Amino acid sequence: MTDEIAYQRYLDGENKAADLLVEKYSDILILYINGYIKDIHEAEDLMIEAFSQLFAKERPISGNGSFKAYLYKTARNLALRHKSKRLSIFLRIDDLDFEPPDETMADTAFLRDERNRQLYAALDKLKPEYREAIYLVYLAEMSYRNAAAVMSKSEQQIKNLVYRGKQSLKAILEQEGFEYADE
Repeated sequence: MTDEIAYQRYLDGENKAADLLVEKYSDILILYINGYIKDIHEAEDLMIEAFSQLFAKERPISGNGSFKAYLYKTARNLALRHKSKRLSIFLRIDDLDFEPPDETMADTAFLRDERNRQLYAALDKLKPEYREAIYLVYLAEMSYRNAAAVMSKSEQQIKNLVYRGKQSLKAILEQEGFEYADE
């Protein structure tokens, strides 16, 4: 069942459909909001607020991916209103193709923690727009079109931001001593 169908079922009076959507997106949405405000408890509250606004407005949503884009746009606006300071978006470490130079030690918990720390530090050095575009496309697994809707940009602008963000992240990580996995 698509998100749009579940949302429509909610609009038609099936409350369990709303529960499915909340269950599907709550954790990842909290991380997205937390990237803006750096307070996990406030991020949880804003996630609830985003769903509340979405369900209270009962706005008809059509098209593949539209629900997700509308939800993220709502969450983004709430987060920006809550705190409009520097962004810090988190990515799953395993989604990136960077490895520490010493491959024999890569599986130890110490180096994995160090790798995570360095990656998050590198992400903090990216321009806020790069971080957000990378987050939406890779972690939230949005299409470029839906990420564009969330960020109020064109699809081509999102493609450019993701490309430049990945290039910048690669350069920062290489300066930190990481090597690109394909090399």
